[in-house]
Amino acid sequence: MKEYQTKQLRNIALLSHGGAGKTSLAEALLLNTGAINRLGNVNEGTTVSDYDEEEIRRNISLSTTVIPCEWDGHKINVLDTPGYLDFVGEVKGAVRVTDGALILLDAAAGVEVGTGLVWSYADEQNLPRLVFINKMDRENASFQRCLDALKEKFEADFIPIQLPIGSQDDFEGVVDLISSKAYFGSKAEEGESPASLQGEIDDYRLQLIEAAAESEDELIMKYLEGEEPLTEEEIHRGLKSRIADGSVVPVLCGSATANVGMQPLLQALIEYLPSPDEGKEIVAANPATGEEEILEPNVLSPLAVLAFKNLADPYVGKLTYFRVYSGLMESDSRVFNSRSGETERIGQLYILRGKDQIPTDRVRSGDIGAVAKLGNTSTGDTLCDKGHPLVLTPPIFPKPVFSVAVHPKTKSDLDKMSTTLARLSEEDPTLEVAREPSTKQIILSGMGESHVDIATRRLLQKFGVNITTSVPKVPYRETITKIASAQGRHKKQTGGRGQFGDVRIRFEPLPKNSGFEFVDEIRGGSVPNSYIPAVEKGLREIMDKGVLAGYPTSDFRAALYDGSFHTVDSSEIAFKLAAHLAFKKGIPDAGPVLLEPIMNFTITIPEEFTGDVLGDLNSRRGRVQGMDQQRGMGVIAARAPLAEMQRYATDLRAITQGRGIYTMEFSHYEEVPSHIAQKISAEVQQEAE
Repeated sequence: MKEYQTKQLRNIALLSHGGAGKTSLAEALLLNTGAINRLGNVNEGTTVSDYDEEEIRRNISLSTTVIPCEWDGHKINVLDTPGYLDFVGEVKGAVRVTDGALILLDAAAGVEVGTGLVWSYADEQNLPRLVFINKMDRENASFQRCLDALKEKFEADFIPIQLPIGSQDDFEGVVDLISSKAYFGSKAEEGESPASLQGEIDDYRLQLIEAAAESEDELIMKYLEGEEPLTEEEIHRGLKSRIADGSVVPVLCGSATANVGMQPLLQALIEYLPSPDEGKEIVAANPATGEEEILEPNVLSPLAVLAFKNLADPYVGKLTYFRVYSGLMESDSRVFNSRSGETERIGQLYILRGKDQIPTDRVRSGDIGAVAKLGNTSTGDTLCDKGHPLVLTPPIFPKPVFSVAVHPKTKSDLDKMSTTLARLSEEDPTLEVAREPSTKQIILSGMGESHVDIATRRLLQKFGVNITTSVPKVPYRETITKIASAQGRHKKQTGGRGQFGDVRIRFEPLPKNSGFEFVDEIRGGSVPNSYIPAVEKGLREIMDKGVLAGYPTSDFRAALYDGSFHTVDSSEIAFKLAAHLAFKKGIPDAGPVLLEPIMNFTITIPEEFTGDVLGDLNSRRGRVQGMDQQRGMGVIAARAPLAEMQRYATDLRAITQGRGIYTMEFSHYEEVPSHIAQKISAEVQQEAE
């Protein structure tokens, strides 16, 4: 693949709700740019973009793929992202390193939940964007309905720059409203616009020219004076300016699987979306000076490279995807990782096209490449020159909402499980692995059931580690509600030196989230100072196994106010055991209660499902905190116990036909209703027996 200047590059994120046809579109773009000679098919698993075993098995994209296309003297790096909501982390990484977005709509389904989600991600990065209404040959396809939905849901001026010729079974091609030319069939053969469309063409062309004219005083004056029409070059210039500031979003149409409308789309991507040197300002922090620097996207600027994705490749090891923001990345060189403070050796660089790795000597500013076997580089790290350290803003990934407890199947799986889980979470930052101290379980968390299921399958496929999963135990806690005192007396005589420790401890409840306090109130030396730390240590040990159901006890104060000792038989271990006894006697008298984690939820759903979702929340002991509307979607803020919401990702999709999404974060601990607490205690006791 030839090397392109920065101004000849376009980095574009391909975004949509699942099933709108992104992978098929990427395939059609490759066909039209000569990179492949026949269209692959998603259902047959023959596309360039979806090459992973799981992607082929499920017929959906699971990770972002780089698809470079060469057209009209330009290189367009298309980042084909997953549409399935579980793999949102891949989307966040892609929008961080692109300069524009192409948002697909299914012509029959229109604007969906995922459309709003990816639109908001493009907003976060201020990406100029185009909308492509795909599947115009599908049953129930409607260009006008999609256009109306866009105008209703999003704040922008949606201007068609193409109109479809026919729709559904009668879809034949597209009319370019700027040139007034019509393009028919998969070969984009030029022809005359149908006379039946002329009224629509004239109306929309007038809107388009007005939108372009509003970009500059000179153009608006020329348009208002009306002596001569705006030229095609002036229309392009005016539209590009307004697309760049986000006030105008052009709308195109076609069919990826029928390969109709692809060549006009390629031309629009080049004409209307910015090159890296026209895009937003590149700002990096310099950790050496503490100042921010504005970088120029050229080879003479200091090196600044953002790693935006890691992939465990079975043949080359870890493969790191990166974008060069400034400077020049070269094969067989050394770079500095500004996060880890370590130098990385760069071996062979690659240009990626799906799974194909095309070797290259260098990757210049604005371009996207990959390198294998970096030892200490994680997603979001900046690679730079050691003498000029820089930090680029990393992608911000959402928090996981679905968790499972993982268990190794065999002893050899146990030995490898922790390291391979760590490698998996490094590859995908929306996967988290943690050990829950209160339940002693290893917890794997992701964005949904499919996300976690695929992660466990990859553990087996890539690393040979076989695990099983289960619903995690809820990390309950215990606390007390009133003051109680107890004596703990440990006395043991077995011949020779005995053991003796005697403590009196007062237990007092503390406010929520206060943790544990130990207070020494000994006066007169009834317990020597040398044994007091042992009393505290004994309490900290025993409080991890509460009296109700064996969960950690928190939010209480233990005051050691009296005791006694023996000059010969007393020891630290004796006073630790005495503290254990005092806890076991005193806490049952202090009104112990079980606490459960309460989570904050923000649930986004199509409004027609609001009643069903609210009813379901009510059955889960949920409390609605507020309701709102965003882009035609209902947004519910609620609180609910984690115990009731462990499988909510799956249940919400069932209720909303796969169109509901939510985020979740910990709020606080709250007392479990007594009838539920009794049931939990009984289950724990039964399990212990």
